[in-house]
Amino acid sequence: MEFYQSLLTLFGFRILLGLSAYVVILTGQISMAQAGFYAAGAYAAGAASAMWGWPLLPSILLGGLVGGVLGFLVGFPALRVRGLFLVIATLAFTEIVRMAFLNLKYTIRVGERTIGPAGAEGFRGITYYYQHGWAPWHILLFTWAFVLAALLAFWAIDRSRAGAVLRAVGEDELAAASVGINLTGAKVAAMTAGGLVAGLAGGLYAHYATYVSQEDFGALLAAFAIAYPLVGGTGSVLGPVAGVLFFSLLIDGLRFLGDWRNLLFGALIILMMNLRPHGIVDVGLVRRAARLLRAPRRPAHAGP
Repeated sequence: MEFYQSLLTLFGFRILLGLSAYVVILTGQISMAQAGFYAAGAYAAGAASAMWGWPLLPSILLGGLVGGVLGFLVGFPALRVRGLFLVIATLAFTEIVRMAFLNLKYTIRVGERTIGPAGAEGFRGITYYYQHGWAPWHILLFTWAFVLAALLAFWAIDRSRAGAVLRAVGEDELAAASVGINLTGAKVAAMTAGGLVAGLAGGLYAHYATYVSQEDFGALLAAFAIAYPLVGGTGSVLGPVAGVLFFSLLIDGLRFLGDWRNLLFGALIILMMNLRPHGIVDVGLVRRAARLLRAPRRPAHAGP
């Protein structure tokens, strides 16, 4: 049972990371900065609870705040570039964050332990869950409370004017600008929201893993962050969830194939992108599901 609880907890981190990239993709931008926001949130939340003695919830929120502020700061210069140039610029940001943590040494004595980021040795001792006797199902529920809150928030945004503005910017910037939409505000807001959610995910992950290292937050994590919504689909908030399930089943379900797993892994991704070029949960699927769920209309009453 603990294995499945841990697996579902990992799904939660991945879904939050996918949602952080999803909101940026709605504006037509591809960002590799999500791994940098995730790393910053992990280190900030870990330092708050393990080194400064903060309670858990404020520590996680601090991780989200740090991610959101970085997203806001990255959003403005990133507006000067687009397409592949934006991908390279945001990947450079992730590498800058990773290198900063590789060289960061800030440790203190807490009881008989030395805790804090120690350069290449990583950040050990983020043991809040275990010091306070949290069982795996406690961690699972706590993590999924954030996941459900994020899903509900993005679901509400999708159905609001803000969601329509983000999608309008992503589909045609010139048309969106011609009707008075503030392109700068929309893109920076999306990058900030993405940074906030990625920072929350990083803070939750750091407390679950008890140890984080700059090696955990490289280009591979950044690639997975954008692959979740792209393969899962951007027609709905369920797209990143479908993407996470797809990749998680491939990663964990093909372990018995050994080294052949990587070959089949790539082939299945290519096959899926050909079969579902707009993602597993595309706009057409969302509309068909909505029609099925809608209550059938009663036939008109012909007479008395």
